[in-house]
Amino acid sequence: MNKFDGFLRHRQSLLLQYKMGDMTKNEFIEENYRYMENLGIKPFTRLDNVKKAVYNYHYHNAHAKYWQWIANDSKNSDKERRSYYAESLNHYHLKDQATLALLRLIDFNAEAYYVNVKSRLLKGKLIEIVLKDPDVLLEIDAFQPVSGFTENEYLILHTKSTAIANALKANGILKETKQQSLTDDYINQKY
Repeated sequence: MNKFDGFLRHRQSLLLQYKMGDMTKNEFIEENYRYMENLGIKPFTRLDNVKKAVYNYHYHNAHAKYWQWIANDSKNSDKERRSYYAESLNHYHLKDQATLALLRLIDFNAEAYYVNVKSRLLKGKLIEIVLKDPDVLLEIDAFQPVSGFTENEYLILHTKSTAIANALKANGILKETKQQSLTDDYINQKY
């Protein structure tokens, strides 16, 4: 098994542990970050295939969430907090670049909609992007059963980028109506 497939399997395992209640959101974020650091694969500079774009998305998402979580620690000085938030925002920006690269690679073959959230900072901003194309999913997912896909086997991405929202609109796939997220419990849990 190559490192990318190992990464996907480990991530799937973490998601299952989180969904089963064996892990808190903070534990999930920390374990995901630590695993990616130990994996030793830095983000790709050229996103010329789906696997690279997906890896970069997850790499930057894990780092953004981790540094945001660390920034919220009350033991930090104001200077440390600002530094950690800046690191988090930088990773969110890089995650959005990976998202846009991925959408271009798959010719915007996805569904997208705004999601209902509890956070007032995310209301009307958080977009869920759902990739259901079996060819794309088979290319990236080491866990897919041979028999085919069930309706719950999707790649789910999130963004609040206005540039991505505009690109989704320009490609006619962003619904203006709000929906419940497929990962509602996760996105609405504070960390």
